[in-house]
Amino acid sequence: MKHLISALVKNEAGVLAHISSLFAARAYNIDSLNVGETEDPDVSRMTIVVHGDDAIIEQVIKQLRKLINVLKVQDLSDRPYVERDLMLVKVATPAGKRGEIIELVGVFRGKVVDISHRDISIELSGPEAKVDAFISLCRPYGIREVVRSGRIAMSRGVKDE
Repeated sequence: MKHLISALVKNEAGVLAHISSLFAARAYNIDSLNVGETEDPDVSRMTIVVHGDDAIIEQVIKQLRKLINVLKVQDLSDRPYVERDLMLVKVATPAGKRGEIIELVGVFRGKVVDISHRDISIELSGPEAKVDAFISLCRPYGIREVVRSGRIAMSRGVKDE
């Protein structure tokens, strides 16, 4: 099962390496990992997406909670949450197809951020499935390059104290 783990950590050097090594030591591949400063500049939020058995992920979360630089950890997979994935994609623009691609960008509420004679660069954000669907529809035109942020997420509703 895919788990979406959110961790509030002290914004200090070495925290990312320490936490990622915890997953590596258990032979878990991290699908995506994002880290960014929160509303408090001394705290960062890590969003970690990993596949794993519920029992094993529960143990990893318990071990994360024991780390001195970790302030809070929660598995968002079992509660309502909001997620987004940001992508930049460069799509080839074959002769006569530029209008089709721009129309597709509009349908997905994306944004054209650069145009050249040979390709269009597009920014798109949304749930992972939306971003994946857009990539799938762009493949026939020719995808030249893709850069994705990976998922970021937060629980819905009132902030947990």
